[in-house]
Amino acid sequence: MKIVELLNNITLPITNEESAILDQFDDNQVILKADLDARSQLIANQLVNKDVLSRAHHNGKVVYRKKI
Repeated sequence: MKIVELLNNITLPITNEESAILDQFDDNQVILKADLDARSQLIANQLVNKDVLSRAHHNGKVVYRKKI
């Protein structure tokens, strides 16, 4: 388990698997959903639900961006 701090100064525990996905993101980098395998997409969606990642549509594609 790892601990991340959200923008509103709340700390949140995340799993090692979620941490590995989060480590793929640089500060303002976006990752296309299509570039992730099925398991990584599921974990990315869990991080969206935890408000760690944001999901958006960009040029007709779904992208993820780090919020913390």
